[in-house]
Amino acid sequence: MRIQVGCEMSYVLGQATPILTTLNIHSSRIADLERPDELTTEPWVPVRGYRDGFGNWCNRLVAPSGAFTLRTDTVVRDDGKWDPPPPEVEETPVQHLPGDVLVFLLGSRYCETDRLSEIAWKLFGHTPPGLQRVEAVCDFVHDHIAFSYDASRATRTAFEAFEGQRGVCRDFAHLAVAFCRCLNIPARYCTGYVSDIGLPPPNSPMDFAAWIEVFLGEGWHMFDPRNKDPRIGRILIAYGRDAADVPLTLTFGPAELIKFAVTTREIS
Repeated sequence: MRIQVGCEMSYVLGQATPILTTLNIHSSRIADLERPDELTTEPWVPVRGYRDGFGNWCNRLVAPSGAFTLRTDTVVRDDGKWDPPPPEVEETPVQHLPGDVLVFLLGSRYCETDRLSEIAWKLFGHTPPGLQRVEAVCDFVHDHIAFSYDASRATRTAFEAFEGQRGVCRDFAHLAVAFCRCLNIPARYCTGYVSDIGLPPPNSPMDFAAWIEVFLGEGWHMFDPRNKDPRIGRILIAYGRDAADVPLTLTFGPAELIKFAVTTREIS
């Protein structure tokens, strides 16, 4: 299966503005790309790539004042299979976790483990540890939060999503990540493309999506508390502690976003 993915983001800037971007597909899928998903700009400016602290591929540039557009585009070869179910694996005791996993047990900007710990143990402390506990967390988050673009707010935290019971996919992911960490289960925030391929219409507008990965047994396993059902063509861009680590764009100055378009569709 061939899936076209990409985005176009247009801004109006009042002055020359440094920008960091996290828009390129994760290195774990590089072998599946028919062509590099290079970041292009209009007007052209020099773009420099770098790896962040989690190994994600990022870019930095300085945009001129006025109208400015960022674009990515590529075709990904995918096996066309639905997300596989997570395996029946046990939790790894904290004392046996790999060193580089421990950071995903800690509270972070949007995942306040200190405010949610008591709630998490009251809700899920009775469930069997391991896969069943993580699935109980995702089921609760899926049912507890009503999806609403109108409720989207860049500053909403996991605790606020729990109390407000409305949000977008990043809010589902933040709450599930925070609950897992409260339960001593490492969890990280993922961002990327999730398609509606194979689903009956009407399909939702194309957009970037957020899901989570949880460390069970000896590795990371994907869970999607927002969609819950398996999807075809899930394509990772980046992962981090929460959305603060993997912003699509970070502008160091005032910037008015005037266009935001995402493509993720099957092509012949």
